[in-house]
Amino acid sequence: MDFHAQNVSFTEFRLNGFYSLGQWRPFLFIPFFLMFLLAITANCIVIYLIIYQKSLHSPMYVLIGVMAVLDLIMPVFFVPSMLISFLFSWSGISLTGCLIQMFGIHFVGTFQITLLFWMALDRYFAICKPLYYHKYMEIPNFLKFVFAPAIRNGLLMVTMVSLAGRLSFCATNVIDHCCCEHMALVQLACGDISINNIVGLLSAFLIPAADFILITVSYTVIFTTVLKSGKAHMKALNTCITHLIILSMSLFSALIAFLSYRIRNNISSNNRIFISIIYLFFPSCFNPIIYGWRTKEIRQSFLKFINNPKVFALKK
Repeated sequence: MDFHAQNVSFTEFRLNGFYSLGQWRPFLFIPFFLMFLLAITANCIVIYLIIYQKSLHSPMYVLIGVMAVLDLIMPVFFVPSMLISFLFSWSGISLTGCLIQMFGIHFVGTFQITLLFWMALDRYFAICKPLYYHKYMEIPNFLKFVFAPAIRNGLLMVTMVSLAGRLSFCATNVIDHCCCEHMALVQLACGDISINNIVGLLSAFLIPAADFILITVSYTVIFTTVLKSGKAHMKALNTCITHLIILSMSLFSALIAFLSYRIRNNISSNNRIFISIIYLFFPSCFNPIIYGWRTKEIRQSFLKFINNPKVFALKK
């Protein structure tokens, strides 16, 4: 057994999420397929509206458009293979494919949270520094706030995935998940994974936690300014509250998913996988509705497009 452990490392894996559901597992295809269609359709509509409607080319709407792009990319990394697995039980994936999927999921996921920080900056400048808003939100100036988080996210994700790729997997090749989440793969390793745990936790706390603190500080200043100014910025305040609710839900589900692999708990495998799907997939489905439909200008543009798409096309 020791000889096998030291000389054999699996390079092919099976994603076995929700396997305990048995004959009911294929029925998961229906709700997740409908959610996938919703995510693709809704985000494509938001991207289309923001690209072709000149009135939506202000920084706030551009950031919403970037969020729609990220929400479009995220499910593409893992949902199609998950749906095929549900329907046909084709669940094989190579180690290389698994690492690529892991990087894509976590890299895009970190930018979804960092983007909320950039949106908080946009609201901060709009409400607290209105006279300098256009100056700060010009691309050359705003890029100063983009580079540092982008480099941080990229370095941490590359490090995390590279370390996972160096492990040997000799115990089993069955991943108890629907996608190659970091700890779902790392826990199958037969060597010491202490460094992987540390880097994983650092990534969790240096990206989502740090961004959450910065967002909270920004919104605290915004709330103070709004309360002092009366009802002038109540609409903006409503937008900020929406941002905080979405961020809190995503962070809470991500934190539970991260800790469920690292501490002893009674969370079942199916529940742990579902919690992971909440923070990985649900935002892609509901962000375009929350940020698109609840934003008056985007909603009006959408209604114009639905009522008269030819006229809308001519106004591009």
